[in-house]
Amino acid sequence: MNKSINFLKSGYFFVLLIFIAVLGFWQTYFGKLFDGSTDFSFYIHFHFFTVALWIILLVLQPILIKKKQLVLHKLIGKFSYVLFPILLLSVVLLAHNNNSIDEPNIALEIFLPFKDIIILLVAFYIAIRYRKKMNIHARGMIATGIVFIEPALVRLINNYIIPLPEGYILNIVIIYLLLGYLIYRERRSKKGRWVFPIILAIYIVVHFIILNGVNIEIWNSFTLWFMNLPLT
Repeated sequence: MNKSINFLKSGYFFVLLIFIAVLGFWQTYFGKLFDGSTDFSFYIHFHFFTVALWIILLVLQPILIKKKQLVLHKLIGKFSYVLFPILLLSVVLLAHNNNSIDEPNIALEIFLPFKDIIILLVAFYIAIRYRKKMNIHARGMIATGIVFIEPALVRLINNYIIPLPEGYILNIVIIYLLLGYLIYRERRSKKGRWVFPIILAIYIVVHFIILNGVNIEIWNSFTLWFMNLPLT
C-alpha cells in the first residue's frame, strides 16, 4: 500500500542539499575561501548569502511545525516575503555580472539562471497562494528548494564524476528521477498532487530548449536589453 510523503521531514532532505552544495562548489567557492585565493565579486557573496538563508529557512520551517512552534514558523514565513525578492535579485545581478554581451551563446548563458527564476516564481506562488493548505504549501516550498539542487549537482558531477556536457545530462536524469519519485509517491494523494508534475513539466521544457539550443528571438532581444542595463 502506498504511503504518502511526510512533508514534516523535508527539512532533513535539505540538510543533504547543503552537503551537495558544499561539495559541488568546493573547488570554485568554498575551497578558495579557506586557502585565501578568493577573488570573488560582491555579487557572488551576495548570492551565496541569500541562497544560504533560503535553504536554512527550508530546513527550519518543517521542524518548527513538527515541534509545534507555530508562532516562530509564521514569523519566519513572513520573513520569506522579504527574502524571496532579494534572492531573485541576487540571481539577476550575478547573471549580469558573470557574463559579457559579446561572448558566444550569451542568450543561452543568461537563460540558464533565468529558468531557475521562472521555476522559483511558480513554486513560490503556489506556496503563497495555498499557504493555508499545509500539504500544498509544503510542496510549493519544497519545489523552491529543488531548484537549488541543479546548480550544485551539475558542478559536483562535473568535478568528480563526468565532465560536461555529459555531466549535465546525468544531472537532468537525477532531477527527473527525484521529481518522478515524488510524483509516484503522491499519486494517490487527494490534494496537491499536481504541484510536482507542474514543476517537472517546466523542467522538461527548459531543458529541451537548453539541450537543443532552441533559438527564441524574443529571448535574444531580452538578453541584449538585459546585458546593456547598467546593473553591475
